[in-house]
Amino acid sequence: MNYEEAIKELEEIIKKLENEQLPLKTAQELFERANILAKFSQEELSKTTGKLYQIKKDLDSITEEEL
Repeated sequence: MNYEEAIKELEEIIKKLENEQLPLKTAQELFERANILAKFSQEELSKTTGKLYQIKKDLDSITEEEL
C-alpha cells in the first residue's frame, strides 16, 4: 500500500461513517481501520518530509560551494 491508496481508502471509510447507518460492530471496525490508515499516512508524510529537507539541505550546500 502506498500513501495515495491509504488516503483513498481513508476517505471512503469516512464517507461510510458519516453517511450510513452502520451496526456498532461495523462502525468500530471501520474506525479501527481508519486509525491504522491515518497512522500509516502520517508516517509516510513524515518520511517524505525528512527526505525533502535532506535534499534541500544538500542543494543549499552545493549552491553555497559554488558561490
